[in-house]
Amino acid sequence: MSAHGAPIPMTSRKSGPLKGEAHVPGDKSISHRSLILGAMAVGETRITGLLEGQDVLDTGKAMRAFGAEVEDLGGGNWRVQGVGVGGFAEPENVIDCGNSGTGVRLIMGAMATTPITATFTGDASLNSRPMARVTDPLALFGTKSVGRSGGRLPMTIVGAADPVPVRYATPVPSAQVKSAVLLAGLNAPGKTVVIEKEATRDHTERMLAGFGAEITTELTDEGRVITLTGQPELKPQDIVVPRDPSSAAFPVCAALITEGSDVLVPNIGLNPTRAGLFTTLRDMGANLTYENAREEGGEPVADLRARYSPDMKGIEVPEDRAASMIDEYPVLSVVASFATGRTMMAGVKELRVKESDRISAMVAGLVANGVQVEEGEDWYAVDGKGPGSVPGGAEVQSHLDHRIAMAFLVMGLGAENPVRVDDGGPIATSFPIFEPLMTGLGAQVHRSNR
Repeated sequence: MSAHGAPIPMTSRKSGPLKGEAHVPGDKSISHRSLILGAMAVGETRITGLLEGQDVLDTGKAMRAFGAEVEDLGGGNWRVQGVGVGGFAEPENVIDCGNSGTGVRLIMGAMATTPITATFTGDASLNSRPMARVTDPLALFGTKSVGRSGGRLPMTIVGAADPVPVRYATPVPSAQVKSAVLLAGLNAPGKTVVIEKEATRDHTERMLAGFGAEITTELTDEGRVITLTGQPELKPQDIVVPRDPSSAAFPVCAALITEGSDVLVPNIGLNPTRAGLFTTLRDMGANLTYENAREEGGEPVADLRARYSPDMKGIEVPEDRAASMIDEYPVLSVVASFATGRTMMAGVKELRVKESDRISAMVAGLVANGVQVEEGEDWYAVDGKGPGSVPGGAEVQSHLDHRIAMAFLVMGLGAENPVRVDDGGPIATSFPIFEPLMTGLGAQVHRSNR
């Protein structure tokens, strides 16, 4: 079943050149954080370009449940009247975060040091994902949690009445864990410190500083040391959300494997902790250029131009790049199938605990479509068949995972035979305009009957 209704089977098939501009939605990571920090500020925050996918809308509903005013002004413009750090009210009902691991983990952090109780649930995919990686560090503040076996949702969080500051080294690279601890640290006295050995996306740190929090980042022998001074009064902001690089990945990669294509994707956020996919594609020989590079709202932004690239070669993706492109490995795997030679992707164990086990899901789908793949616990390797040589022709299970569904719909555009996805419904959680955007470029992507 789809995350929010009956399954929606979808099929893509070999297409003519993709041409035009692809205006992808706002950045999902920044959209979540804009709503949450706006709710924790004192006063009115205005947000322009919010991603209105289901994941972010569920976060907006949650902020209302905690007492903030969240108003849709139309056209991607939103208003949030915050209640201040420590000002969350206790929700009257269960908080349903749908399919969003980012939403639920950040919200848990935001309420963890306020003396209220909240119960969280989600769809079948989210309720199967591990939450202990967040609840364990939150317990250091004095927070209590009770969930299903294996630390899974539904879960009740009891916020700490007398929180203490925390010093926490993240055991695995995870922007969600880091962000949850920092958001919890907002209502704790003193200084909360997060240490990460590998840099992960830093939107939370940038936005906390923008809202007026005292936060510093140092590179030391321990790694990246982030120090937050607790109990600030966050100041409301006017936020312009850049376009999502994770969403941009799909029209970009589709253009690279579809003969004759030339696609411009404007206004894409190129935060270095998020842009690993584009660096990797260029390393492979992709005809991918950055135009009109600039800075907006403290974030680097550029227009991406992607052209058909039949000369791409397989490479060994540097392990230390994984955190900056962890959500893009599924679609990179598809591009690797159309390259010449082997693409090795290592240090990606985190993929096994995303919306699905993305390594297993990609391996199964690639093999079904005639691509040779090898896998280990934290790696997999794709043996590219060269441009235009991927057989395709199979149906792939999306496992309620939007990125798996979109990756294989991209594959079908360059494969010899159509590729079918069992359920494209979850795509709406992050990229609600995926289908019309792709067809507007000339892609043959459509809903299909069983």
